[in-house]
Amino acid sequence: MGRGGGGDSVFLSPGHGGPTPFPGVPRRRRGAPGGGARGGHKMAALGAWGWAARRGRLWGAARALWGWRRPQPQRALGQDAGTAGEKKDGKPSFTDEAVQDLLYRMTGLDLQKVFRPVKQELKPPKYKLLTEKQLQEATKKAIKEAKEKLTMPPVLDEREPIDDVLAEDKILEGVETTKYIFTDLTYSIPHRERFIVVREPNGVLRKATWEERDRMIQIFFPKEGRRVIPPAVFKDEHLVTVFQQDRHEDILNMCMAQFEPDSADYIRVHHRTYDDIEKHAKYDLLRSTRHFGGMVWYLVNRKKTDGLLIDMIHRDLLDDATSLITLYHMLHPECQSAKEAEERKLQGVDLIKVFAKTESQKEGYIQLALQAYEEAMATSTAS
Repeated sequence: MGRGGGGDSVFLSPGHGGPTPFPGVPRRRRGAPGGGARGGHKMAALGAWGWAARRGRLWGAARALWGWRRPQPQRALGQDAGTAGEKKDGKPSFTDEAVQDLLYRMTGLDLQKVFRPVKQELKPPKYKLLTEKQLQEATKKAIKEAKEKLTMPPVLDEREPIDDVLAEDKILEGVETTKYIFTDLTYSIPHRERFIVVREPNGVLRKATWEERDRMIQIFFPKEGRRVIPPAVFKDEHLVTVFQQDRHEDILNMCMAQFEPDSADYIRVHHRTYDDIEKHAKYDLLRSTRHFGGMVWYLVNRKKTDGLLIDMIHRDLLDDATSLITLYHMLHPECQSAKEAEERKLQGVDLIKVFAKTESQKEGYIQLALQAYEEAMATSTAS
């Protein structure tokens, strides 16, 4: 509800369809179940004063809304979102400088991949004649822009559900058959602190859930790339089709636009994507993208690093492999390889061998990969 609003209106949540960029994934049709406000409920933002139509019943509801009898202190919604930056048991967090440095190193910087062509209107290419100095400056500029594009999205804990009842007005029970959502439309208020409440048909006045909040905020403060109703492509049954097309980066980019980083859907889609990449060893799909660091963090926390370690050795990325093990030791300092590495000051191939022997479930595969790497290095040195 806008404070001190003038003309009062009721806004209904529209059903959003639109095309889907993923072949094989159906799009939601207008009028289909779930295409409008949830369960056909009216999503309303009512002004502060009067309404010509149906004045009696709704004016009583609005008066009860702003004058409930049992006020409770408002919970700061921004505090509900725990961050992965909160240290637990003394272990490093995702935002720690040492962790970020390791993740950025493993991400890599492939300019061809970062600046690869995207589907857009075709325009004639432009050619420029540059001196050697100008070429170096242009390269530095491209590297700077690439690093900005590789900025990793935040990794947050899932936000706590909102289940706060503000009032139970039995006198309003049965007055309406649908629920109303009242939204504070003051522009200066951060969305996390915006007051949004729901009046149920049984007279209960409660704070809006996160899903209701996200929907109402998108209606009144539209964010580019985000829909009121999330596209069907984010459902688990359709993610399988996306993964079969190797569109892992695309779905993660869409997920960042559609959901808040601490929402259950955001976390679910990211974890499903990382699990599929790990299952099929498609790590290179996210290398040199802003999502690679988050994937590494996810895999290391769950001790599922064997496949990625083998992939790095096969690609002659030995520095990345040692960085991966270093991060593993930072997050799991109690493991045997971390203690041996500390005592013997292990580095490089020796560090990888100890890790494979003590922590890996695929020791044989890692040993074979290391053997092939050492033979290739010996051959290269001899020639």
